[in-house]
Amino acid sequence: MEIDYYEVLEISRDADGDTIKKAYRKLALKYHPDRNAGDKGAEDKFKLVNEAYQVLSDEGKRQIYDRYGRDGLKNGGGFSGFGAEFDFDDIGDIFSSFFGGGSSSRRKRSNEKYPLDFEISLTIEFNEAVFGCEKEVEYKIKKPCKTCNGTGSKDGKSTSCPHCGGKGRIAQTRGFMSFVQECHHCGGTGQVIKDKCPDCKGRAYEEEKQSLKITIPEGIDSGMRMRVGGKGNRGVSGGVGDLYVSINVKQDEYFIRHNDDIYVEIPVFFTQAMLGESIKIPTLRGTKELELPVGAKDKQQFIFEREGVKNVNSERIGNFVVQISIQTPKKLTDEQSEMLKKLQESFGIKSGESTQNHESVLDKIKGWFK
Repeated sequence: MEIDYYEVLEISRDADGDTIKKAYRKLALKYHPDRNAGDKGAEDKFKLVNEAYQVLSDEGKRQIYDRYGRDGLKNGGGFSGFGAEFDFDDIGDIFSSFFGGGSSSRRKRSNEKYPLDFEISLTIEFNEAVFGCEKEVEYKIKKPCKTCNGTGSKDGKSTSCPHCGGKGRIAQTRGFMSFVQECHHCGGTGQVIKDKCPDCKGRAYEEEKQSLKITIPEGIDSGMRMRVGGKGNRGVSGGVGDLYVSINVKQDEYFIRHNDDIYVEIPVFFTQAMLGESIKIPTLRGTKELELPVGAKDKQQFIFEREGVKNVNSERIGNFVVQISIQTPKKLTDEQSEMLKKLQESFGIKSGESTQNHESVLDKIKGWFK
């Protein structure tokens, strides 16, 4: 029986990203092994929920799944099973709601008032991701406020945070487990300010616009990050952080990408499929000849090796997968109808009769009642 990922997550096929994420969190929490110790069924369900989320939360994978089903994803390497490819941000949220704790997503360096590393997002075109490009990005960095020298205080003074005792972290215990999280009163610095700087309002920094030209490597994909060293925020101690660029790739109207493989559906007229014609098809790098076998079937796939996307790390080139869609005419002229009837008769098929042997079917049915 074919697994339906939408049924697994208990959502409709037109569910949006937020609905998918909410359904995943709810079910992952419900079936998590820590909550169902020794329950093999719950563990299997948890694996399946995670697998479904991996596919439906990824636009590229979801498109392939919607069009080709689960088998269409196998060319991309499949899944690694339990414990692999988790969305750790979501899992963190699940544990937070389960145990009432949480963890800081990014620690500050030394005594800085703000993280020196930071991230921006960049959206690029499909072809720019496939072949690489150069992009100029504009962003704002943080640097110490000149008025208060990066202290955030009007008089440059601060006191130890009474909530965390100056540690910047607060420990919480839930049953047999302990969690340490950033103190939200002092923002993890361990210090609080009574009289805030009038210019930065106690933030300890001011912002400065930056412009930077970056080279996007060939084969980059959505969800990948690029690190640009020394282009992040500036700290009061003189340190400079790194800039991280999170890539988002727009979808193409015709091509669908899954990892390094490219999928495309090509319409083929039924006579071309019957005759096994050779047709021209568009690929990433121009046109190719697709030689159809005589009697090619609807949804049949043909693979062109090393015609996909170059892997951004290994430089291995993926495959180009063509799936044909057999097209039949909606209307026929009298002449066309007559020609098709003659063709049908030439194959020994009588009008109004099935091509299947009726007697063999009847014999099989009679056997059901013996």
